[in-house]
Amino acid sequence: MHNTLTPELFRFLSELRENNNREWFTENKPRFAETVQRPMVGFIEAMQPWLSLNTPAFVADTRLNGGSLFRIYRDVRFGADKRPYKTNIGCNFRHRAGKDAHAPGFYVHISPDDIFFGGGIWSPPTPVLNKIRDAIIEDPQRWRAIVQAPAFIELFNGLGEAQSLKNAPRGYPSDHLCIEDLKLKSLFAFTSCTPAEVCAADFPERVTKAFQALTPLMEFMTKALDLGWD
Repeated sequence: MHNTLTPELFRFLSELRENNNREWFTENKPRFAETVQRPMVGFIEAMQPWLSLNTPAFVADTRLNGGSLFRIYRDVRFGADKRPYKTNIGCNFRHRAGKDAHAPGFYVHISPDDIFFGGGIWSPPTPVLNKIRDAIIEDPQRWRAIVQAPAFIELFNGLGEAQSLKNAPRGYPSDHLCIEDLKLKSLFAFTSCTPAEVCAADFPERVTKAFQALTPLMEFMTKALDLGWD
């Protein structure tokens, strides 16, 4: 896998943070395309073979609009923060059903001071979350084997900290051996690295290693939601 990401990406995002306005961005848009957009598309392309071989239902889509790459433009319609641009770049390798259903996804987030990659499912509606909870109840040993696997613990230090219910979800036993996981409102795991490691030749392999360790969790959740794995 060839890494296309360079320190110029971080330089651009840092400058954008200092100049988060349309005039500056319009003037620097060619630079954005050259140092951020195209390198990220190259990274998505580098991930494509591994995903199609190991997690074929998850898509590496290299389109600039509507693909795996997130838009740089912020939605400023409803919030008090009216800055027009995000100061991070990221991509989401969605399940092919992800536009029509709540599904797990692999995710990469890069900013000058916050880098993380991994994936999972974020704040799904309760009926969706309950399907995963039911699968945990049905096979708690399998679930525990996944989230306590040495590679999973080593890379992610377990499941990510998410909003959690104070008590057992309605209809679920409060004394279940997986109760802390059953109380979670999101199920995900992330690891991080430094900007220098993002720009190193082996960054795609580093992300692949994390995705590999995450794959059993993604498969468990995908099958619990009756979405295709292959």
